[in-house]
Amino acid sequence: MTDEDREEACNAIPLPATLATLVEGYAWARDKVGESGGAVHRLHGKRGAPDLFLKHGRGAVAGDITDEMVRLRWLAGHVPVPEVQAFLATQDEAWLLMTAVPGQTAYQLLEAHPEARAEIVDALAGFLQRLHAIPVGDCPFTSDHAYRLARARERIDAGLVDEDDFDTEREGWTAAQVWEAMQKLLPLPPDPVVTHGDYSLDNILMIDGQVTGCIDAGRVGVADRYQDLAILWNCLGEFDASLQTRFLERYGSAVVNERKLQFHLMLDEMF
Repeated sequence: MTDEDREEACNAIPLPATLATLVEGYAWARDKVGESGGAVHRLHGKRGAPDLFLKHGRGAVAGDITDEMVRLRWLAGHVPVPEVQAFLATQDEAWLLMTAVPGQTAYQLLEAHPEARAEIVDALAGFLQRLHAIPVGDCPFTSDHAYRLARARERIDAGLVDEDDFDTEREGWTAAQVWEAMQKLLPLPPDPVVTHGDYSLDNILMIDGQVTGCIDAGRVGVADRYQDLAILWNCLGEFDASLQTRFLERYGSAVVNERKLQFHLMLDEMF
């Protein structure tokens, strides 16, 4: 995926006056990767000023942006994340202005540097260990599978699940079929840690083989560690199955709980 595939130049969007003042002089580009119903813009090119990112959305997406703002401010005390520069919300709309985490995404680096893939995977496993080591009692957010199943049910009933975007293993399935398959895997023994919630290759930034931070933190909360393990494991399968094995071994889960893995992969289809 080239840089051109990831974003495109665009005009500035209308903003509340206080936000408009903060972003004067920036060029705008709209992100085309993982917007999840909202709009993500990179603001760049202002002399002497760092790049910024702006998220904007209405309705349910505005609520998601609010969730991310709160979690970013909490998570900043534990691991590197974007710094919140400004946040504004109305009854039905929200804007979140953040600093840019330096580096390229893990996806970009795995694609561009096949010779360094083992090193990259080791760094991803190490950063996830660091995240999962945050004391559960310090985290005010819940994202366990009971909570997320309730959210998934709401999305199914509202017709919001994109059935055309299911993984190959579930190609042609309906959301109802995925739901039924998940129920058959329950109950699952709890193993709660502080999770990112969407620990994918596009949400981890790196420089020189080291993780510089994570983005898209709107799902951060206490959940089973497989919430994160399953998503990154699935992402690495796009490159090489040996990277999936290495990741789990370096993280410390060489013995895989297949039920949890499959459950969380199916749960992620709902979002």
